[in-house]
Amino acid sequence: MKQTFFLSLITLICFAFPAYAQSMPEATIQRGTFQPLPIAISNFHADSPDGEELARSIPGIITADLSGSGLFRPINPNAFAQSPASIAKEGVRFPEWRATGAESMVSGLITKDAQGRTRVEFRLWDVLSQKQLIGTAYTTTPENWRRISHIIADEVYKRLTGEDGYFDTRIVYVSENGPANKRVKRLAIMDQDGANHKYLTDGSYLVLTPRFSPETQRLTYLSYQGGAPRVYLYDINTGRHEVLGNFPGMTFAPRFSPDGKKLIFSIAKDGNTDIFEMDLRSRKTSRLTSNSAIDTAPSYSPDGKQVVFESDRGGSQQLYVMNLDGSGLKRITFGQGRYAGPVWSPRGDLIAFTRMYQGKFYIGVIRPDGSGERLITNAWHVEGPSWAPNGRVLTYFKEAPHGNSRSAHVYTIDITGYNERQLQTPQDGSDPAWSPLNP
Repeated sequence: MKQTFFLSLITLICFAFPAYAQSMPEATIQRGTFQPLPIAISNFHADSPDGEELARSIPGIITADLSGSGLFRPINPNAFAQSPASIAKEGVRFPEWRATGAESMVSGLITKDAQGRTRVEFRLWDVLSQKQLIGTAYTTTPENWRRISHIIADEVYKRLTGEDGYFDTRIVYVSENGPANKRVKRLAIMDQDGANHKYLTDGSYLVLTPRFSPETQRLTYLSYQGGAPRVYLYDINTGRHEVLGNFPGMTFAPRFSPDGKKLIFSIAKDGNTDIFEMDLRSRKTSRLTSNSAIDTAPSYSPDGKQVVFESDRGGSQQLYVMNLDGSGLKRITFGQGRYAGPVWSPRGDLIAFTRMYQGKFYIGVIRPDGSGERLITNAWHVEGPSWAPNGRVLTYFKEAPHGNSRSAHVYTIDITGYNERQLQTPQDGSDPAWSPLNP
């Protein structure tokens, strides 16, 4: 349960994001540069000894989230001149915090309510104007402390950047191990920072391309369970999974509609591949493309009215956008090489993709009208972009040859091409998909 304690929005901190880079020559990586915002994150004050561990741990997660975004530079705690107890009793001594170089500052308090539940209060301060920006409290159970930390980090991120946060989310991916010719692949899920890792399948059958439903409690994925490639639905809460339908031919590349009520996917039969849509309640299926070419990897626009997909109907593997009824078809990529795996941003402004050109793989973004293509990272093999719910960060996987095996790892990167980071997973990882914000 989340309860608002006090909210005071007094001043805004101006924080400039780098402008999107202009189009550059073929296959050129473009990265933005900027100075992260200096922020001081104090340990919280606990009113009793049993709250002291949380008073240290929660600020640690907030610090890791904000630092990991690349947009913030947490001040070294060794520079802090005021203790958590002093902040709680005397208030914030702003000149001392300004001396650390911080422009904003986070403080907090851990208490117990009348029912014995843990109450986590935090405040965000503008050090320069000496005013409070946010004051909020959450009542929860102690074991939920990590999620509360992520929620607070999201609040700070949003208040100081103007963008929605993405820390209270999860990532599902394919965990891999074994030699290259006999890889064991199973579904795994974790918090966006790698915590609370859990395997969802046992590795006895191949799984690929997991995707989240908008309500985050269901997944869809491709599985070879039983030997035939089929699209499955998986309920995260119950562990129940079911086959989407027994279609003639191979079904693959599934994605949920923005409202979670439909699924879009491809069916390959007799050498032809087209895109289909299924109503998940009635299980009625509609054919969206009918072409002798290979049409696959569909992704809905955020309003559900359009679809982007890859097709070789023009003679090479390129990206196309069409209305859901098949009208208004338009090719949006014309660069050299091949384009694949398009994913529409939840903001609607960009489409991420994989591009293959001159023996290299790239992750890039392009506007839905085909303008402003930018390549933001590359590798021997890089693929599978998926958007964070705020549409500012991407996750994907990179693979490198490794003797008789392979080495694949999950990464994240800002859409400016800045702050690429590898996520730590127990084994190799591929095909990541980001969840919406947790409900």
